[in-house]
Amino acid sequence: MAKAQKRGLKGYYLTTFLIGLGFFTMGLMDPLYDTYVPIFLARFVESKALIGSIMTFDNMLAIFLIPVFSAISDRTHTRIGRRMPFIVICLPVTAVAFGLIPISALFSLWLLIVLVFVLNLFKQAVRGPVVALMPDMIPGDLRSEANGVINTMGGIATIVGTVGLARLMDIPINLPGLGPTKEILAFPISSLLVLLAVILLFFFVKEKKAVEHAQTEKKVPILSSLKVIFGEQDRSALFILFSLLFWFIGYQGILPFVGLYSKDILKTSSGTASLAAGMVGIAYAIFAIPSGIVAHRIGRKKTIRISLSVLVVLLAGIFFHDPLTAHLSAALRQYTFWALLFCFGIFWVSVVTNSFPMLWQMSTYQTVGIYTGLYYFFSQLASIISPPITGAFIDFFGFRAIFLYGSISMLVAFLLMGKVTRGEPEDDATEN
Repeated sequence: MAKAQKRGLKGYYLTTFLIGLGFFTMGLMDPLYDTYVPIFLARFVESKALIGSIMTFDNMLAIFLIPVFSAISDRTHTRIGRRMPFIVICLPVTAVAFGLIPISALFSLWLLIVLVFVLNLFKQAVRGPVVALMPDMIPGDLRSEANGVINTMGGIATIVGTVGLARLMDIPINLPGLGPTKEILAFPISSLLVLLAVILLFFFVKEKKAVEHAQTEKKVPILSSLKVIFGEQDRSALFILFSLLFWFIGYQGILPFVGLYSKDILKTSSGTASLAAGMVGIAYAIFAIPSGIVAHRIGRKKTIRISLSVLVVLLAGIFFHDPLTAHLSAALRQYTFWALLFCFGIFWVSVVTNSFPMLWQMSTYQTVGIYTGLYYFFSQLASIISPPITGAFIDFFGFRAIFLYGSISMLVAFLLMGKVTRGEPEDDATEN
């Protein structure tokens, strides 16, 4: 059976790759956005807590816009498909807004905020239809393999953005009336790549004609979903949801400030500041598949708990990195910091790769949508509440505090995962 599935996927590799271009655009823009928008905002705003609050725009919009526009696209019927209209309208607007962000930061805080809002509005509106395009085009028994290809493309995009394009931020370009100006070029180049992806998607991905939607999952309100989880006798799903809330709180509390930390503490240039996040992206791309193999051999829960315990130690180590390396050269301080973040990425991807399959294993056919919605709700909730908190920590205790904050969050997640008793491949959700 596995062999037949592998042969079957060969006929869908090109389609999967083309659909993956939609995910590639997100992976390209997100790390550059997370790294440099806080730097742009810091030109006008001193409070790191306020910067962290502004950085939650995309996460607040995501909670509402992703399910809404996914549902609207389900009911959309056009000559070019039901997902494609959103892709060809929203992604180009996203690209233009993204390309203009560093230029707006040269003139006005309010112009920068407006563009950040427009970018996130259209990016989150299109994310749902982009995600839904894959199951529309790929047979159900091949979607896991196709999703692996797509996630790999997302990881490659992160590497391209943080390791490749970000280097362009050190190259000055001549702007009318401003002369040679740095911290610009990566954003418009990324925008051109996004527009190219839209063109390829439009011309080479032909959506199937709309079919009966009788089996389309009904979207259940989040409060109703929580009642289902709280109503179960086994609390494994509840514990893993709160566990992932805390590990995402730790991760999202660090991610928006890594670039600023690199510039302010390690004294890196703008072009190299993104390499910190790039190390995590490289590890993600390399170790996503191996982490799944390890979990298959020793179990998902064990893999996640081992990874979380290592993350606790690693983040505590990064907390002490600055004083312990103060006597080293600037280059060695950068390299050791990047090495620690690369190791962080190895174990972070082990947590992320295996947590969703574990939660999905607890669901039934009728509740897959509920559990999936809860996963995204809790992860996006962490993205909203964590950056302002860590921004306040920086304001009061300094930059190093974010790593101790992350370490404690991972420890709480580790303890909560100890309460999980289901989620392995051999578990049957119908037994509850």
